[in-house]
Amino acid sequence: METKELILEKAKYEDWKSMYDNVWSRPETAEHMMWKVTADEEEAKERIQRTIAWQKAHDVWLVYEKSSGQAIGFAGVEKIGPYSYQDASIALGPEYVGRGYGKQILRLLMEYCISLGGREFYYSTRAGNLASKALAVSSGFVYQYSEHKIDQRNGKPYELEIYHKTLKSCGS
Repeated sequence: METKELILEKAKYEDWKSMYDNVWSRPETAEHMMWKVTADEEEAKERIQRTIAWQKAHDVWLVYEKSSGQAIGFAGVEKIGPYSYQDASIALGPEYVGRGYGKQILRLLMEYCISLGGREFYYSTRAGNLASKALAVSSGFVYQYSEHKIDQRNGKPYELEIYHKTLKSCGS
C-alpha cells in the first residue's frame, strides 16, 4: 500500500537498523505508546524478528519514506465488529511528525478498511498526545468518549480518547 510519499509493507529483517534509529530508540515516540524504548542494537535485532512474526497474522505494517527508503514508523488496523475497524497504532519517529505523514497513513488505513467492507473506524489516542488528537480532528473524526487507563510500563494513569468516523465519508 502506498501514498504519495510513503509505503506501508511488511517488515524485513534488514529494517531493524532504521527502526531502531528512527523509532524504537526514541523516548519521545514511545511516550504515548504501549511499548518500551529498545535499549540497544542487539535488542532491535530481536525486536524486528518478533515484529516480522506478528505482522504475518495481523494487518500491521512498517511505514517507509519513499524519498529515503528508510523505515520511519509503523501502523495498522484491527477488526472490532462486522463492519467496524480501529487503528492498531500509528507511530512515527520524531523527525517525521508534522510533515503530513500521519494524515496520509490514516487515510490509507481507512481506504484499506473500506476495501474490506468496513463502514466505521475508531481512532484512539492518549489525551496528552496533541499531535495525534490534531490528526483525528483534522481527518474528520468526532470525539466519542474517554477511558481512564493505567500505563503498564510505569503504573501511571492516563486518559485514552476514542474518536469515530463513518467510512463512507472517508474521501470527503
